[in-house]
Amino acid sequence: MDKASLLGEVIRHLKELKRNAAQACEGLIIPNDNDEISVEEQEGGVNGFPYSIKASLCCEYQPGLLSNIRQALDALHLIIMKADIATFGGRMRNVFVVISCEEHNFDAAEYRQFLAGSVHQALKSVLNRFSVSQDMLGARKRRRISIFSSSSLEDFL
Repeated sequence: MDKASLLGEVIRHLKELKRNAAQACEGLIIPNDNDEISVEEQEGGVNGFPYSIKASLCCEYQPGLLSNIRQALDALHLIIMKADIATFGGRMRNVFVVISCEEHNFDAAEYRQFLAGSVHQALKSVLNRFSVSQDMLGARKRRRISIFSSSSLEDFL
């Protein structure tokens, strides 16, 4: 077998493994490598409420993130009915099912779209706030140098 056909076979096998892994993880809450936000309207509701929203946020774990998400959802007068949180390798995925605690006409499609858009924007602002603060901290951090290390002297020469 020549190198080109072997490489083609390896690529085909890797694609098959990736497809199998995606199928095996379907339905599981596993953080991935990309920051992402998704918001879905759900019919049928939760606990007798006619309408709910399922929101998902995947990002790097940072202290205070859950508190800020809670504050953002509280500002929209939403109640978290269910929360699933998974962490893996410094990343986290948060899946929330929320309902509105205010009386509204849930049959109005415009209101549902507005509410889902508001949830998406609130999660996006929380994610942006944390990424900006991390960028600023990274810019302000200074490299620590030990004068007792022989390799640190080489950095200055």
